[in-house]
Amino acid sequence: MLSTLRNPTFRHLFAAQIVALVGTGLATVALGLLAWQLAGDNAGAVLGTALAIKMVAYVTLAPVAAAIAERLPRRPFLVALDLIRAAVIAFLPFVDQVWQVYVLIFVLQAASAGFTPAFQAVIPDVLKDEDDYTHALSLLRLAEDLEQLASPMLAAALLTVVSFPVLFLGTVVGFIASALLVVTARLPARARAEPGHFWGDVTKGIRIYTRTPRLRGLMVMEAAVAAAGAMVYVNTVVLVQARLGLGEESVALAFAGFGAGSMLAAFLLPRILDRLADRPVMIGGAALMVAGVALVPLVSGLAALIALWALIGFGFSLTQTPIGRIINRSAREADRGAVFAAQFALSHACWLVTYPLAGWIGARAGLSVAALTLAAIGAAGIAAVLRLWPADDQTVLPHNHPDLPPDHPHLAEHGPRHAHAVVIDDLHRRWPKAA
Repeated sequence: MLSTLRNPTFRHLFAAQIVALVGTGLATVALGLLAWQLAGDNAGAVLGTALAIKMVAYVTLAPVAAAIAERLPRRPFLVALDLIRAAVIAFLPFVDQVWQVYVLIFVLQAASAGFTPAFQAVIPDVLKDEDDYTHALSLLRLAEDLEQLASPMLAAALLTVVSFPVLFLGTVVGFIASALLVVTARLPARARAEPGHFWGDVTKGIRIYTRTPRLRGLMVMEAAVAAAGAMVYVNTVVLVQARLGLGEESVALAFAGFGAGSMLAAFLLPRILDRLADRPVMIGGAALMVAGVALVPLVSGLAALIALWALIGFGFSLTQTPIGRIINRSAREADRGAVFAAQFALSHACWLVTYPLAGWIGARAGLSVAALTLAAIGAAGIAAVLRLWPADDQTVLPHNHPDLPPDHPHLAEHGPRHAHAVVIDDLHRRWPKAA
């Protein structure tokens, strides 16, 4: 897995991701403390609103940012967004009104909605070999999981010697360091798509997504994952402190169990994907998540909860890590940025629904009812994936083009009826039916 770090461009990008993640983790802690300073007992409502603003920005702006990115050079685009994020964080220690927090969070997440899909689209251009790309995806997943464990501990250590606004300074440094690492990376030139109308480019990723069977299945799988994952992210603190009667340190241990399971799966995935196709691995991961959530009503102690959260974390990584491979084989190089943005927007739309659903059902009907309801939604999602994503998922498909003139260059190259790896593009606007 570490062999991918021999590639100097990926090494720089991976380092940029690490420092940006650490900075983001510090900002998460600092934002919670800032909300408490501004709103006191209403801090939870402030953070909940900020989370909703984050999701709305992701869902609505990611496709727009992808269309803008297609018209700009890669490196300046990524660097500019890192610097925008650094500037926004630099303003946060000076706010004294809650509405100012909301405005800055929207700008921050708008920049992230542009940066993340564009960054994801660069990696397969840097690492052309699928095994190398798989190792890179696992490394990036491990980095995200480690950040969730390390950043709170780093923040706690810093808070013993400095006040919480200094944590924002760490975030600014992280984003600036990320920008410098991107500047020094030798990014490959982006493949240029045919020039089109701006709003057509905004919707291009969604069109490709909804017309590709495996991506339609992936979209529904994300709904199943969000249903199960929302139980962990929203209700862990209630499970630990209300049902089990334990303290804050036990909440951290439960989340650590989830992170440990996810890291273990990320570490094992390159070998698993050498033996199994993406589809059964990802469906199996979603099934583990759903089964784990369905068992929540039986939990009676912290050890059982940690083990269950580790199982769900293992399944989470199985479903999320291979996504880049699926997108990579489902779009032209020139369209990858748009499809990554569509994935980013659609997956966060699922979380935007399941986050409040998990909290609302848990508060009104109890945690057991919430767990069983979310597990049922997840199971329905898996059943839909089995129907939408063909088990015999072929990339090379026989087809013809009755809409093209006989002398079209595509027909001259391949013949009237031909077979090749199909992706949705200007010549293939619909997915061919399997023979």
